[in-house]
Amino acid sequence: MFRYAASGGGNVVLGFLVYSLSFEYLFNGKLWELGSNAIKPHSAALFLSFCVTFPIGFFMSKYVVFSDSRLKGRVQLFRYFLICQFNLFLNWILLKIGVESLGIHALPAQLLTIVIVVMVSYLAQRYFSFRSVPIKD
Repeated sequence: MFRYAASGGGNVVLGFLVYSLSFEYLFNGKLWELGSNAIKPHSAALFLSFCVTFPIGFFMSKYVVFSDSRLKGRVQLFRYFLICQFNLFLNWILLKIGVESLGIHALPAQLLTIVIVVMVSYLAQRYFSFRSVPIKD
């Protein structure tokens, strides 16, 4: 639990830092044009943050937090990716509700969503991606 909190906490702080800086300075409150689509700045910052924290989070989870897992690396990576995609979607939905429906500024809304997503993520990583013993029928 301590290793998860330390490495995951560091990755969360990094993610929030990337989110904050990109929201405030890179996207600067403007829509991000992606071909014929436009992405709101809070969503664009979230996706950029994910791109930075995903590989770091996987390596920290694999080699620091759940190093006792006997699953093959490609299986861990696939499972980690699935859970991260779910967490990204959950984060995006909660952020969208907070910012667009409730009118909360993007940075505090992201902090609130982080709390929920971290709890969901720990349970999913511990009991799915990196479990060390198979589930018995």
